[in-house]
Amino acid sequence: MARAPRRDLLAGLTVAIVALPLALGFGVASGLGAEAGLATAVVAGALAAVFGGSNLQVSGPTGAMTVVLVPIVAEYGPGGVLTVGLLAGGLLIVLALLRAGRSMRYVPAPVVEGFTFGIACVIALQQIPNALGVAVPEGDKVLVVAWRAVGEFAGSPNWTALAITVGVAGLMLVGARLRPGVPFSVVAVVAATLAAQLFRLDGATPIGALPSGLPAPSLGFLDLSAVGSLLAPAVAVAALAALESLLSATVADGMTTGQKHDPDRELFGQGIANLAAPLFGGVPATAAIARTAVNVRTGAGSRLAALTHAAVLAVIVFAAAPLVSRIPLAALAGVLLATAVRMVEVGALRAMARATRSDAVVLVLTAVATLVLDLVLAVVIGLAVAGVLALRAVAAEARVDRVDPMDPSDLSDLPDPSDPYDGNVPGLPGSETYGGGESAGPAGQVVAYRVEGPLFFAGAHRSLLALGEVSGVRVVILRMCRVTTVDATGALALKDTVHRLNGRGIVVLASGIRPGQRRVLESVGVLDLLRREGREYATASEALAGAGERLAAAGLVRPRGDRSAATVPAEEPAR
Repeated sequence: MARAPRRDLLAGLTVAIVALPLALGFGVASGLGAEAGLATAVVAGALAAVFGGSNLQVSGPTGAMTVVLVPIVAEYGPGGVLTVGLLAGGLLIVLALLRAGRSMRYVPAPVVEGFTFGIACVIALQQIPNALGVAVPEGDKVLVVAWRAVGEFAGSPNWTALAITVGVAGLMLVGARLRPGVPFSVVAVVAATLAAQLFRLDGATPIGALPSGLPAPSLGFLDLSAVGSLLAPAVAVAALAALESLLSATVADGMTTGQKHDPDRELFGQGIANLAAPLFGGVPATAAIARTAVNVRTGAGSRLAALTHAAVLAVIVFAAAPLVSRIPLAALAGVLLATAVRMVEVGALRAMARATRSDAVVLVLTAVATLVLDLVLAVVIGLAVAGVLALRAVAAEARVDRVDPMDPSDLSDLPDPSDPYDGNVPGLPGSETYGGGESAGPAGQVVAYRVEGPLFFAGAHRSLLALGEVSGVRVVILRMCRVTTVDATGALALKDTVHRLNGRGIVVLASGIRPGQRRVLESVGVLDLLRREGREYATASEALAGAGERLAAAGLVRPRGDRSAATVPAEEPAR
């Protein structure tokens, strides 16, 4: 399984050292306690490593998942969270069987960046009560809870807790810049714990007693009567687990060469992990981008590294629970604050904001929705807005431009470059065949329009609106070889335009319709209209020739060899 076992073992040990304070902190932040975070890191970390679709992924409790779990704990209690985890695991397995993993590639980068920035803000705000050394106020909105905690701190300041939080966060952030390879999170937590114990600091509230080992598997928490009401939160948890896990796997692939994850197997592995973690008192889990990045940077090459990480944490659970229980909550708050700061990629945010106005709007809207609403709804809003703006941009590419039908330089309208139009088209004024270049009929009886871009629901009516108002001519030629796509709405709009022109006695000819667009045009009857009297042509030159034949039949140009003037008035419609 492992090409370099020693390197994988070392990477797993390093990740475990980094993951320990995070697992404790996220367990506390979720409302189920530090023991829940450790159980999740051990059980979910091992099972996701075995059954997942990435060789490098490290799973466990994460800040994003904690954000979703807090309101569930407030409303349904610990049993509700464990039930949600069980349901979410089943939903993830269903998504894997439906092969939904590949849909991750369609999530726009501004949505991901806005989502990540919003999560970082929520994680930071969640740490305010522990950082200030006050009890967590009531409420399910993180902004409200943080504001109430600040109010309580102002009334009775706890400077010890604040100093520990700032010290731990500062040491992690500064140390990561100076010595990126050193696990400063553990160094900072150990230092804070020793200081709190040696100097008996008032206000340094410890985590509290932890069980020596994992609890026995149990379904005692499952309340079948609440399953119906918990289904919606379970969908949110499953969606978040899928999104974060697939994003983390993509990041891991990008940091290495020769590694490629299986998105559907990754969903399956996360489903198994979330089915098992609640049985041992763990919270819903997902892949962790930060821990996965540490795993890759320290040389991991196989699943052995993630399994080692889980095994080391299991040893800590069984052998060092009394020591872990003395860690101050303020120290864990500092770890999570530093983690939140490091989640924000300022360069990526700046690049997205400067790319286009649409990207900036999507990024800001997703971030605000993540902070104010819930995470899954924020992603849905981001995707919806991104989709609408993308459709608007694509629709703006649709154009209908009038071109000179006799201009020999306009060769780009011809679908076949081997069939160029040289201006020598029978039946039109100026043709050598019909008059040797001298005008032989009324000018301006034929107009040509080049239709470009997509003809679909977002912009078909707007782009074809002016075309339907054309008047004073006998023939309109539609050059359609530059149409990129047509849907039913676009085809119906085109049909309506042809009907309106025909109603004014104007013959509509079309050229260059692509084979892939014929089916939709035929289904709504557009091709039937154009095929009457042979009004559809393969090339622009053939359409011009067809226009000349119709004008000649109407007496508006001289037939071959006829030097007399046209006798049919210009006002008479072409037959």
